[in-house]
Amino acid sequence: MKLALRDLAKVTALAAIALFLLKGCAVNPATGGPNLVLMSENRELEIGEEEHEKIIASAQIVEDEALNAYVQKIGERLAAASHRPDLEYTFTIIDSPEINAFALPGGYIYVNRGLMLYLNSEDQLAAVMAHEIGHVTARHAVQQQARGRLGNAAATVGGVVAAVATGSGYIGSELAQIGSIWAAAGASGFGREHELEADTLGSEYLAQAGYDPAAMIEVLTVLKNQEDFNVRVAQRQPSYHGLFTTHPRNDVRLQQAVANSGELEGSEIQASDPAIFRQEMDGLAYGETRTPSGDRNRYYQDLLSYTVVFPNEWQIRETPTTVTAIAPEEVASINISVQRLRQYKEPRLFIREDLGITDLQQSESLSQYRLTGYTGIHENEAGRQERVSVLYLGPRAFVLRGEVNGAEEPEDMDDLMLASMRTFRAIQMNERASASSLRIRYVQVTNGFSWPALAARSPIQQYPEETLRLLNGYYPYGDPEPGEWIKILQ
Repeated sequence: MKLALRDLAKVTALAAIALFLLKGCAVNPATGGPNLVLMSENRELEIGEEEHEKIIASAQIVEDEALNAYVQKIGERLAAASHRPDLEYTFTIIDSPEINAFALPGGYIYVNRGLMLYLNSEDQLAAVMAHEIGHVTARHAVQQQARGRLGNAAATVGGVVAAVATGSGYIGSELAQIGSIWAAAGASGFGREHELEADTLGSEYLAQAGYDPAAMIEVLTVLKNQEDFNVRVAQRQPSYHGLFTTHPRNDVRLQQAVANSGELEGSEIQASDPAIFRQEMDGLAYGETRTPSGDRNRYYQDLLSYTVVFPNEWQIRETPTTVTAIAPEEVASINISVQRLRQYKEPRLFIREDLGITDLQQSESLSQYRLTGYTGIHENEAGRQERVSVLYLGPRAFVLRGEVNGAEEPEDMDDLMLASMRTFRAIQMNERASASSLRIRYVQVTNGFSWPALAARSPIQQYPEETLRLLNGYYPYGDPEPGEWIKILQ
């Protein structure tokens, strides 16, 4: 009897597992095959919207209405040819130099400015977006979430890694800091099978939308060339997550998928106007911009060599040696001034002896970006709560004063001001170099053109010839014909 009961228990458990798996199985809307998913489409859409709001609030977005409209138009054309045309797709350009693109569940597609710089046709840009749409239509993020939940019974839906990435496989620090596991976890990609599936689906969408599906191989070649450059020339670690053991042009499965897409019924390539693409890309910033991604209100003081991020929407007023950031409705402000250190003393003593503040409360030491300091709260001469911080940078003491003046939640305002003060640091060398940001310009090749000659006149400081070749799709060798348009940096 005991054995029978034990067997019955096993059968019951197996039946429960089978029922659980059956409930979790769904038909993949893109492939028609069964997939294990543990999330409804409505929940998928909710997650996408929630995570998109985080990204928009935290990452720097390219604010070029014409370029954004151009990208959205291409995306909508591709989405209409996809397996999930009824989704409301949103296409966003992130102002980051990283060579990357990624997607969130529910139809949110992101392309980094850094990747767009290396594309040389509308078809290639469409290929990047089509690949990401393929991840969305095949619900790869949802599938990965389901696998994470099954692999760890203690995990919750909200705590399981699930995201998608293309290109470098690196989302960028600005996204890694916003608390979105769906975006930040994209660095690992989806693995070879899902990436190939996205390539296949993307090639189909390209063909059905009238683009050349061969552009998918061209884009992957761009990414592979970046990897080769990083490894062989710059001696850096690969930036591309390297799903191909061979060059994309030699990958048999990819070649076959692209060839099959070109034979789909109703597909007909419609030549894109290269002049329109050049017009939209001309002037696009290269490298780091003056305002790092995610720091919408970062202030630079070049004379004193410091930078700080003030709260968003605070107005900045400056003199040659001071700066004041003022909150909306003037309910609070942060002022930064400087004094020369005539003798070293602990920052705590500087506040007491040099600033004459002896009633500091809630005080603590500061240690940030290799700077030392001290901070606390006191009541100033006007009878208002004031946050005072002192930070030492070189031979100077920087005094940061945050005054609360009528804020409804003074403690919350103080937290906001202290968070701003904790961003104070020295300006880095690469930020100085980006002060006069380089931009893409198009020129026509003339007789006698050579890459070494062009590189010799280029403002690019490191690997100018290799960079110019990569930008124009001629890495590691090859030359354009006279009359052809190429990109330079000015």
